[in-house]
Amino acid sequence: MLIGGETGTGKELIARAIHQNSPRRDRTFVKLNCSAIPTGLLESELFGHEKGAFTGAVAQKVGRFELAHKGTFFLDEVGDIPLELQPKLLRVLQEQEFERLGSTRTIQVDVRLVAATNRDLAQMVADRQYRSDLYYRLNVFPVSLPPLRERSEDVVALVRHFVDRAAARLRKRIETIPADALEAFRRYSWPGNVHLPPGLLVPPPRESAKAAAVASATPPSAPAVPPPAPAPAPDGPTTMRDAEREVILKGAGRDEQEDRRPVGRRGAPRHEPLDAAGADAEARHRASAVAPVRGSRFA
Repeated sequence: MLIGGETGTGKELIARAIHQNSPRRDRTFVKLNCSAIPTGLLESELFGHEKGAFTGAVAQKVGRFELAHKGTFFLDEVGDIPLELQPKLLRVLQEQEFERLGSTRTIQVDVRLVAATNRDLAQMVADRQYRSDLYYRLNVFPVSLPPLRERSEDVVALVRHFVDRAAARLRKRIETIPADALEAFRRYSWPGNVHLPPGLLVPPPRESAKAAAVASATPPSAPAVPPPAPAPAPDGPTTMRDAEREVILKGAGRDEQEDRRPVGRRGAPRHEPLDAAGADAEARHRASAVAPVRGSRFA
């Protein structure tokens, strides 16, 4: 089965619905997006590998086909499978068997494959970008999903679904949706289909009831609050030069105060005149300092 359609049209939901309504419903539903796996690892993801099969294969790995045995395998974006890997996929679809990377043992599987793509595989076959035999093998039962802009009758159900999800997340109770809003959604082009931005259906947050009550209680003629006065200029220094100048001035003032402190006799200032005894002692000291020593050549 091959499901075609734009991105976001619900291809995986269709595949799950097919699995749930089939005799394989009690088995495993395995899915893989081919465009999300690097090309060098896609073969290992599909078919598995043995320990030591390549650099970094430190343990055995079971592939997706083996995991989906007796179940359903949803292979999304099959248009992105490289050409060198398409013959091995074709063999699994035809013979229901494959080998893991690094192994010679053939593994038999029973898998229902549901493929999906948003690309035009027929045009890729014409351009020799896709194998024609693989395309015909996948396209046994084609299903084409129209985009959401062509399904206006589904828009109302989808809008209600997204609104209920948003209400549960925001813990709000939304009982009705305005008719004009539903009509606007019907006319919307839905470029991403169901992959729409989350803010499209979630309204922006409004002000709380308390804030609205305060705003409504304020009289319209209330005087405006004057703007705050500018902060006063700091008293201290604002630059390094000012700081150095202030330290120097403080030091000079301290020295001047120390010079004016009283010294000598208790309570007598330095610049006060000395008494008679003190004057005589000072005179003798000065005379002895400048008088020549007897017996020297300066005597």
